[in-house]
Amino acid sequence: MDYTINTKCVQAGYTPENGEPRQIPIIQSTTYKYDTSEDMGKLFDLEAEGYFYSRLQNPTNDYVAAKITALEGGTSGMLTSSGQAANFFAVFNICEAGSHIVSSSSIYGGTYNLLAVTMKKMGVDVTFVDPDCTEEELNAAFKENTRAVFGESIANPALTVLDIEKFAKAAHAHGVPLIVDNTFPTPVNLRPIEWGADIVTHSTTKYMDGHGAALGGAIIDGGKFDWMAHADKFPGLCTPDDSYHGVTYAEKFGKEGAFITKCTSQLMRDLGCAQSPQSAFILNLGLESLHVRMPRHVENGQAVAEFLEKHDKVEFVNYPTLPSNKYYETAKKYLPNGGCGVVSFELKGGRAAAEKFMKNLKLAAIETHVADARTCCLNPATSTHRQMNDEQLAAAGIPAGLIRISCGLEDKNDLIADIAQALDAI
Repeated sequence: MDYTINTKCVQAGYTPENGEPRQIPIIQSTTYKYDTSEDMGKLFDLEAEGYFYSRLQNPTNDYVAAKITALEGGTSGMLTSSGQAANFFAVFNICEAGSHIVSSSSIYGGTYNLLAVTMKKMGVDVTFVDPDCTEEELNAAFKENTRAVFGESIANPALTVLDIEKFAKAAHAHGVPLIVDNTFPTPVNLRPIEWGADIVTHSTTKYMDGHGAALGGAIIDGGKFDWMAHADKFPGLCTPDDSYHGVTYAEKFGKEGAFITKCTSQLMRDLGCAQSPQSAFILNLGLESLHVRMPRHVENGQAVAEFLEKHDKVEFVNYPTLPSNKYYETAKKYLPNGGCGVVSFELKGGRAAAEKFMKNLKLAAIETHVADARTCCLNPATSTHRQMNDEQLAAAGIPAGLIRISCGLEDKNDLIADIAQALDAI
């Protein structure tokens, strides 16, 4: 029976047998014992399922990865130590020195640097495109060596809503997969695979955990991209892997399992960005209430955005489901139940007004974090981007008076009252 996503949040990924623990067990072990070398050898040959070292796989992690896979409607998945690790693995699993990717320019700054700086040093080139570009402009960004397209479903912190179908159409026309970071809406509000995405990534640190307790990331394969149909572009998946007994992943594990198996057997083996079983256990506790929490985050975000838009000390408000927002129609298509609880807005009065506002907040905490049960707030000009002057900030699209607020699970009237008194202090 195919249950609704609400039930999957609670039940998917782990079904205890008779007399087994009802809660997912924490397998806090680095290694696993076998009776014979032959038994272990079958694991190394990928002929049997099992565990031999927790840097590659761990039962607790696999239970939780299976739940997220079910939520996204994928065929296989894995956990990583952070969202950054998830995005790096997802891209590098199909790229190598000499490869090229196309990416939306409206993505998290850390991911932008990963693609533009760090991966460039590794020989992987990137072309950034405006997410609002025409189909012709998007297709013009592809090269002979393009191997993937990347974007964020709702960008952090720009709150751009990606036209997934447009980007998927272009990616598939050029024989490459679309990778979508779906951290902000979560699969409760958007499942990119249903709109044509091939690989989905998450910073599970955000809404999935939801309580600021454990770092983590996830990669989910939709299981639909035909690697062998484009074998010349993806030799790592479609030719024998000499570092792993000559296995050809796309042949042995098919469309449904090749990507994650290679990512685990090769990248996790060599780079070791494993999530701890304790963190995976904490993540699962968050997932069990994700379907209950997300509607409240959306309700609070909408209420705060509507309040701010009417306030005379606010220059503009950026929230995709406001009718005045440029992404309103796109949001109605992809996010009929709302997106997330993150709102950004610019205060009249610039840096001085922002500093005064931040100092007078009482309920909202100043943090470099978003997507938490507790409301948190940030002024980039005085924190993450404080090395830039006002002119540089404006050029980067981050005015000095910009505030990013992540609305938690508190009562919306209390949040608005806190924001109102902080605005009154300006």
